[in-house]
Amino acid sequence: MEKYDAIIIGFGKGGKTLAPFFAKQGLKVAMIEESKQMYGGTCINIGCIPSKSLEYYAKKSKQQKFQTYEEQDRFFQESIGKKDALTAKLRTKNYDNLNTQKNIKIYNGHASFVSKNLIEIDSENGRVTERIQGDKIFINTGALPLIPSNICGIKESKCIYTSKTIMELKKLPKTLVIIGAGYIGLEFASIFSDFGSKVTLFEASNTFLSREDEDISKAIYDIFIKKGINIIMNAKTQSIEDNRTVCGRSTGGAKVTYTNSQKESITIQADAILVAVGRSPNVCSLGLENAGVKVTKPKNYIQVNEKLETTTRNIWALGDVNGGPQHTYISLDDYRIIRDQLTLTDGSTAKKQQPITTANRRYVPYTVYMDPELSRVGLTEKEAISSGYKIKIFKKPTMSVPRAHQLEELDGLLKVIIDTQTNLILGAALYCVYSSEVINIIRLAMVTNQEYTVLRDSIYTHPTMAEMLNDLLSD
Repeated sequence: MEKYDAIIIGFGKGGKTLAPFFAKQGLKVAMIEESKQMYGGTCINIGCIPSKSLEYYAKKSKQQKFQTYEEQDRFFQESIGKKDALTAKLRTKNYDNLNTQKNIKIYNGHASFVSKNLIEIDSENGRVTERIQGDKIFINTGALPLIPSNICGIKESKCIYTSKTIMELKKLPKTLVIIGAGYIGLEFASIFSDFGSKVTLFEASNTFLSREDEDISKAIYDIFIKKGINIIMNAKTQSIEDNRTVCGRSTGGAKVTYTNSQKESITIQADAILVAVGRSPNVCSLGLENAGVKVTKPKNYIQVNEKLETTTRNIWALGDVNGGPQHTYISLDDYRIIRDQLTLTDGSTAKKQQPITTANRRYVPYTVYMDPELSRVGLTEKEAISSGYKIKIFKKPTMSVPRAHQLEELDGLLKVIIDTQTNLILGAALYCVYSSEVINIIRLAMVTNQEYTVLRDSIYTHPTMAEMLNDLLSD
C-alpha cells in the first residue's frame, strides 16, 4: 500500500495549487480525480472558462446581426467547437502541470474514505483498484447542479439540461426555458438570447434578484425585457412532458406546464429546458462517516472551521464543497488558508501580520457575466442601512462614461455606497461593460481602508471604463 504525506481528492483550483506547493517542500502527494474530463476542476472544464467563452462569442453573434436561424445556428456550432478546443487545451495543461512533478502521482477513479487515513479508489465500473494511505487529506470535490425532484417528468425528459450539459448542445435551441432566475440562470439567459434563442425565464418568487438593491435589479430586468427575454414572475413549474413522435417522426422539444401568480395553469413549448435552481455539494459516496467528517444540515456541505479543518483533525475541505462562496478565486484563497496554517513556507520574505482564515476574509467581489456584466462587492444599500450606517450614494447611468459610448455599450447603472462618517467605501454595484475589471479596483481600496476620494482623484488612462470613478465619485 502506497503511503503519502498528503492526499488531495479533486482537481479543482485549491487542490491543484496545493499539490505542487506540497511537492516543492519535498512531500509525497497523491492527487485523485474521478474523471479524466475534469483535470483542472469545474472552472476550466464546465464552469467559468467555457461559459465565459460562450458569453464572448454570444456578444459577437449579436453584433453580427444575423438574419436567419441557419446563420445563428452555424455561428453557435462554431462557438461550441472553439469553446471545446479551449477547455481541452487547458485541461491538458493542468494535467501536465502536476504530472511532470516528481513528488506527485495522479490517480483516476472515485475516492472514498475507509478510515480517516485510508482512501479507497474505485474504477469507473465500481471495482476497487487501489487503497492508499495519507497523513493529511484534503477534500476538494466541488459542487454539482441541483435537480429538483418535485417537478413531474423532470427525470424522464430528454430536454432537460444543467449548466454543464447546456454547453454541450450541438444545435442552437430556437426556444429555451430556464427554470431559476438566479445568477446562473441570468448568465445563460443572456448568452442564448444573444445567440438568437427565444428565452423564457422562470422566477419562482415575486421578487426579481432579491439579493440586489431594487434600482440595480430593475435596471437588469428592464434590459432583459429590452433584449426580448420573457421573464415570468411567481412561476411554479409543475410538469415537463416531452413531445411525442408523430407519423414516425419526433417533433422534438417538450411541454412545460407552470402556474402563475393567479394560480392559473399555463403550458408552453420549449426546444430545451435549463434547470438552474442551485448547486449541491459533491459528497455522494465519499464515505465521510467512515472518517468522522460531519456535514451541515440540510444542505450537506462539509463542516469546517475558520481554518477549513473538518471535524476530523487531519482532514481539510476546500472549495465549493465546504459551503463558502462558490467562486474559483475563493478556492484559491482556501489554498492560502491551508498554506498559512501549516508550518511550511511559501518562500516569501515578507512577514505576515496574521494567518489568513475565513474569519478575516473581507469584501469578496463577484461578477455575473451577463450582457452587460454585473459586478458587486461589499454591502448593498439596504444592507448598509440595516447595519446602522449613515450613508451617501453615488449613482450614474453607464452612458455617462465616454468609453461606453466608444464601445457602443450604453446600458447599465453604476452605484457606490459611502460611509459618511469615515468616507470609506461600504459597497459597490457596477452594471456595465467591463465591470469585472473595475470592481477589483474598488475592492482594493476597500481592503486597504482608502477613502473614496483616493479613487475619485486618481489618474486613469483614457478612454477606459475605470475612469468612471472620477466622475461617478464627484457628484
